[in-house]
Order: sequence, then C-alpha cells, then structure tokens
Amino acid sequence: MSGKDMENIEALCSGLPEELCMQLGAEQQLIKIKIERRKFGKEVTIIEGLDPGVFNLKKVASTLKAKLATGGTVKNNHIELQGNHRSRVKQILVKEFGIPEENIIFIEAE
Repeated sequence: MSGKDMENIEALCSGLPEELCMQLGAEQQLIKIKIERRKFGKEVTIIEGLDPGVFNLKKVASTLKAKLATGGTVKNNHIELQGNHRSRVKQILVKEFGIPEENIIFIEAE
C-alpha cells in the first residue's frame, strides 16, 4: 500500500470507530500467501501484505498460531508459520480479521 493510500484511509478514519477504520484498512489489503521450503525439507507458510499500520502483526500471528496449533514468528513485516497452512490461513484471515476473500492470493514457490 502506498503512502497516498494510507493518507486516504487516515483521512476517512478521522472520527470513525476503530473497528470501522480497521475494516476500511482490511479492504485495502492485498495479502499474498506462499510456501517456502527450508532446511531438511521443512515447509513454511509466509503471509505478506498485511499493513502494520492497520493490523498488529504480532496479534495476527498469535491468533494464527493458536488456531493452527503451530509455531511461527513475525519478520520484516511478514508472518512465518511452520508447516503448510495456506487454505486454513485464508479462512482465518477472512473470518477473524474481515479481509475480503478476493484480496487474498496464493503465490507459487519460486
């Protein structure tokens, strides 16, 4: 999301309840979910595109880890989860955080 888009959201959010502001921000997100293979063939689910200005990435990661019963971390403004959880991550982001399903895309490993 560019700085101009963020300014537009902030202008729209002035005086609005926080929940409504988060919903507006969520609708502007384009989330990319991909799988990377690490050492010893381990898979890692990576979620990119969540704006730290709209979402608390540590809270999102904590919710995902609890719902998926897996480990993970937040690094460089993206979330890493141990294992392949693409489809379930998408469901959780839609249900728990109000991100539109069409704004979440899967990226194939390079």
